[in-house]
Parts: sequence; C-alpha cells; structure tokens
Amino acid sequence: MSAPRAAAPGPSGRAVAEREPVPVRGRGLELELGSSTQTSHRLLAYSDALLSIIATVMILPVAHTKIHPDQKLGESVQQLLLAKIAVYLMTFLIVTVAWAAHVRLFQVIELIDDVLALLNLACMMIITFLPYTFSLMASFPEVPFGIFLFSVCAVVIGLIQAVIVAYGFYHPHLLNQQIQVSENQNFYKRHILKIILRGPVLCFLAAISSFVFIPLSYVLLGLVIIFPHVTRFITWCKTKIVGQRNEEEEHHSLETFTFYLSEPLSKERVEAFSDGVYAIVATLLILDICEDNVPDPREVEEKFHGSLLEALSEYGPNYLAYFGSFVTIGLLWFVHHSLFLYVTKATRLMGLLNILSLAFIGGLPLAYQLTSEFAEKSHNEIEAIQVSCVITFFASIFQFAIWTTALLHERETLHPFARYGGKEHAFMFAKLALYPCVSLGVFFLTCLLSEFSTAIFHLMQIVIPFAFLALRIFVRISLTVIKSVMSLSRRKVVVLEEEEACLSPTETLS
Repeated sequence: MSAPRAAAPGPSGRAVAEREPVPVRGRGLELELGSSTQTSHRLLAYSDALLSIIATVMILPVAHTKIHPDQKLGESVQQLLLAKIAVYLMTFLIVTVAWAAHVRLFQVIELIDDVLALLNLACMMIITFLPYTFSLMASFPEVPFGIFLFSVCAVVIGLIQAVIVAYGFYHPHLLNQQIQVSENQNFYKRHILKIILRGPVLCFLAAISSFVFIPLSYVLLGLVIIFPHVTRFITWCKTKIVGQRNEEEEHHSLETFTFYLSEPLSKERVEAFSDGVYAIVATLLILDICEDNVPDPREVEEKFHGSLLEALSEYGPNYLAYFGSFVTIGLLWFVHHSLFLYVTKATRLMGLLNILSLAFIGGLPLAYQLTSEFAEKSHNEIEAIQVSCVITFFASIFQFAIWTTALLHERETLHPFARYGGKEHAFMFAKLALYPCVSLGVFFLTCLLSEFSTAIFHLMQIVIPFAFLALRIFVRISLTVIKSVMSLSRRKVVVLEEEEACLSPTETLS
C-alpha cells in the first residue's frame, strides 16, 4: 500500500491534503482503512433501520388490545382504543422528530470516529426503550410514571445529540465542508444546539408536570411535534409586520438545520426510513399469524381427530385478513416507490406529509387485528372494516398530498416526466388517487349496504391489485378519448369560423 501523501500548508497555515481527483468511493475506503475517521453511511443506515422499527412497533400495544366478540366495537374504540391511538400517533411523531433531528445532525457532521459511533449507539439504546415507556403510558394513562419515564428518555436522547454536536465542533475535520471553511463556527454551533435542545426542554417540563397535571404533560409533548413549525410561522409573521430578518442570522443561516418547509431534506434517508416502516409493518402481520393461528396439538387430536388441515380451516378468515392486509401494505409501498422515483429533491413539507402517511401505515396491524377477530356479518365486523378503510384512506391521501406539494415547486422537486404535461403525469395522478377513492367508496358502501360489507371489503382487496395492473391501459384509453373529444370540438370551432368567414356582411347581420 502506498504511503499517504504529505499535507501541504493551506492559505491559513493549516495543513490541507493535496487536491487530486479522488473518487468518492475510494476516498471513503481510505478513510475507513487508513485512520479512525470513517464515513457515516453504515451508521446512518443502521440508525434509520432502528428508528423505523421503534416507530412502527409503537402500534403493538394498540393492536393487541383485547376486545371480546360480545362487546360492541364502538364502545371499545371509545373506552380502550381511542386514547391509545391518540397516544400512539403522538409518540410515533415524537420518534420521527428524533429521526429528523438525527438527519439534520448528520448533514452537519459528515464523518465519524469511534467516539461518535459509540455516542450514536447510546442514543439508539435509549430510543429502543421508548416502546416500553409507551406501553406504560397506554396501559396506565392516569398514572404519571409512564409519561415521566417517556419524557426522561426523550430528554436523555436530546442531551446525547447535544454532546454529539459539541464533540463534532471540537473536532472540526468531522464537519461538512461549508462549516469547516466558515469563520463563524460558534454561530453554527449555538444555532444547532438551540434547535436540538428545544424538544428536550419541553420534555423536561412534561416530566415535571406529569406529577402535577397529566393533561399538561400531553400538551407539552404535543408541542414537541408542532413547535418548530409554530416558531417558523411566528418568524414569518414578524418578518411581514416588522421587516427583514436579523442581518447576521440571514447571513449565517445554515440551510440544512433550519425549519423552512421548502428547504431540502435527504431524499435517501427519507426513502430508507420509509422502507423500514413498510417492511416492519408487513413483518408484524406474519408474527401475529405465527402467534395466534397455530392450533394446539392436544386440541387437534381431541377435537379434529388428528386432522391438522381441518383444524387450520377454522383460521380461514385470519389468513384472508393477513393476505389482504399484506397486499394493501405492499401496494402502498409500490405507490410510495413510484412517487419517489420521480422526486428529485424532497422538501421538509414533503417529509412531514410522508411521516403522517407512515403513521397511518403503522396502524395497519390494528386494522388486521380488527378484521380478523370478529365473526362474519356481525356489527363489529362492519365497524372494523370502516376503521380499516379510514386508516388506508389517510395513509394514501397523505401520499397524494406529497405529490401535490411537489407539483407546487415542480422544477426543483420533480422529474420532467411527472410534471404538468409530462409523459407520466396522468398515470401518477391515477396511481396516487386509486387507494383514496376506493377506500372512501368502500367506507360509504358499507354504511349503505351493511349486509354486504364483508363481501365488498374482500372484493376491494382482490380487485385493487388487478386495477393497478390495468391502470396504465385505462389511463391511455382515457387520454385518447379526451384528446379525440377535444380535437372534434376544435374542428367544429374551425368549421364554424370558416363558415362565418365565407358569409357576406349582410348575411352575418341577419
């Protein structure tokens, strides 16, 4: 192996490596093998996978809520599920806030060493404990210890991230190039720490108030989610009323660590986190099948005379619910994949809408549990189907909202094929609109035709995959028909204009 090149002194007297064209991959390999400094790619992939798992398994205490068949689902939703669903959405979004901070943090810190890797592992260890604290919150909503423990974990996560920032600025060669060459590193450091520590401060207040007034704790935790956007809105209002922003802040603002809704977000990490959520949700379904749908050997011998096939036939509705739920998750991932295939740059607003979509994707195991537990044509079955339709609708409508938001800034965010008038524009519109329209239609059909609700729901699950296969042909036929109608109308207009041109002035007046 050749010896490393000597460093040449830079303009400021600081040692700078010779600037020769080195491929990024080769440079990364040299960093990994030649020193303790490494690229952060594997650490980020590991963190994204772990965070997506933790965010998704938050649904388990909700999905495994026991509802007896003789108990009406409406009462159960009101008494058992509604509070748990609300807490699930809040904790899911708080985990995604931690993920977003992690994304921003490692856009500032581009290289890592052993100390940073271990600090990140400590942060991940605390994050993996969050589902247990959520289980306590969901099971004992009126006991302060659950929310106190959750808040303390969130505070510790924020403090570790602050230590990572301090360590990164103490070793500036780990920072991105923009900050390395800046003469105002202290400004950047204060700015980033201020943003990172907002959440932990609110969580600290939530932990204290949990022993005084529990609803206030939930309000403070909710503020962790919306506070960045509220502060940004207040800043925007002040700018409109008072005038321009502070010149120093405007001059030194760091694009990758602010809360502008139009600022760029790491598209690769958005895709990695999203893929992790979809994969874990699909996996949770088969875990439920393995846990609840394997007959007891003694029961097979006594009740079914040793016939395993006959014993398994009793679980038919469960298998049907599993395959239907998996198809729904798979096709929603397919739509998400198709969408981001044409996204060239993800903005913060697109990331927020994506997180809201993923929160409802995470609720699909609950939909599976509800549609597999109740007897056919019971009142509970109808309401379970309607809950499933609502979850699917919101998961898909937020996907549609991502595309609509991208169209507002299509030159920066979308490939030309997906823009207005583009080759794939109409097809993307149809693909993204299919699930919201179908789920909403099934919901209202089950309200009107309650006797056929189960058949309608299963028919939807069977038809939609074939609808996706035939969608491109349908769009092409529709576009051809529209173009033909428009061309005919144009021809009529041209003919009328020609006839008017041929008429004499007296004939035209008459």
